[in-house]
Amino acid sequence: MRGSRDPLGLLALPGVAFLGVAFLVPLMLLLWSSIRGVDGFTWLGYWRVLGDEYYRGVILASLHLGLITTLGAFILGYPAAFALARAKGYWQVVLFALIFLPLTVSIIVKSFGWGIVLRRDGILNWLMLNLGLIERPVRMIFTEGALYAGMINVFLPFMVLPVYSVVRMMDARLPDAAATLGASPWFSFTRVTLPLSLPGVVAGASLVFSLSVAAYVTPSLLMGDRYMTMSMVMAKAFLNLRDWQLGAAMAAVMLAVAAIIVVGASLLQRRLGGR
Repeated sequence: MRGSRDPLGLLALPGVAFLGVAFLVPLMLLLWSSIRGVDGFTWLGYWRVLGDEYYRGVILASLHLGLITTLGAFILGYPAAFALARAKGYWQVVLFALIFLPLTVSIIVKSFGWGIVLRRDGILNWLMLNLGLIERPVRMIFTEGALYAGMINVFLPFMVLPVYSVVRMMDARLPDAAATLGASPWFSFTRVTLPLSLPGVVAGASLVFSLSVAAYVTPSLLMGDRYMTMSMVMAKAFLNLRDWQLGAAMAAVMLAVAAIIVVGASLLQRRLGGR
């Protein structure tokens, strides 16, 4: 039995070797750059990132953006995942297309699209003017509201898919069974439906949060320098300032945030799965 497993294990070696060369080696070089100074080993890059009020504000702004994006994706994505899981035939195909076809469009294109929709002569201002909701065009582009809308639009499918994969495995008769026992719709949702779907919610939330914290394209196009994120600081450090130590230290902090999210989500999923 042991010998029969070895050939299957060998199949993973090319992929592991590729990841080692393409991911681990550059990562080690990046981490080394964060602690390498003119006179040798130094923590100066991390002191600058964590000790400077501006860079601490950038880290907090990135975390805030991730939280808002994750919350918005959950509010919109949770019912969408249920609708997708319970739809049949033609309607399921339509919902799949509406939710997942945007993944085939570049993030740059989608972010530019939001810029066109939200500008003063865009379709949203035109619609509100014709409905009598506003008297003159209002500025919506380069605002935090525009940033949140664009971010939620970009990362919404990453919340829907994990929740859908869990919900479709749930017995659709459970809420009806709870109702026949006298449970209210709210009680049935909070005590039956939501707990059973939590593994998908945790997976989707960790995925959306880790991706949105590291976002670069959408904040750059919809807010410019008005809302700096960790990725934007890294880009400026590497490309404009040529400050490799600063950029690498910020990258290491962002990597640590992502690692904490992934490990925490994995532990939470394991705990939920053991119930």
